[in-house]
Amino acid sequence: MSRRKIAVAVGTLFVVQMVTALFGTSLIQAFVDGDTDRAPLTAGVVLMLCSGIAVVGIGLLMYQVLKEFNRRLAFWYPVLRITELTVSAVCGIYLLAQLTVVPYHLLWVYIPTGIGGLILTYLLFASRLVPRPIAVLGFIGYLSLSVGVPLDLLGVLDMNEGAGLALLAPGGLFEFVFMPIWLFAKGFGAPPLVRRQARTSAAVAGA
Repeated sequence: MSRRKIAVAVGTLFVVQMVTALFGTSLIQAFVDGDTDRAPLTAGVVLMLCSGIAVVGIGLLMYQVLKEFNRRLAFWYPVLRITELTVSAVCGIYLLAQLTVVPYHLLWVYIPTGIGGLILTYLLFASRLVPRPIAVLGFIGYLSLSVGVPLDLLGVLDMNEGAGLALLAPGGLFEFVFMPIWLFAKGFGAPPLVRRQARTSAAVAGA
């Protein structure tokens, strides 16, 4: 698959995973709030699994691009995205079987999300595959998420409201707005080797 097609696919999957996660979470929350209808609950779990599958797709596709810069570090990005899907699937199956939500289930999903996101955005920043301000926004978002999880577990804040919900905003803007729009419009920047060759050619031409 060409880099351009990978960029469009990743941008699409970012939007898909965000939309399915939002709708899935809202349906599951309705059950938590007292809705006893099994159909919306099942739909919510299915949507969360679809979001997880999209996340894995992002990880596998991004690895094809990120490995050109740092193969060892890039390897961990799809691994953490697969971990994220696994945790989400286990929590979803438990919910359908027991009709009880796993305590702090979203927080357990957020842990691999945050760590994987930090790896992704660091590599995006270092490789200049996307403009650095976009990578910085994503890094801030995933760092905020990673900090918010232990604070929620300690009872300092609630990630579902107020200041805790605000911590999710930078990451949401990165995944749902800036990253997809850039990938659709411009795709990935040139690989490091190509940029070095271009600089060398320019220097030789100017000599």
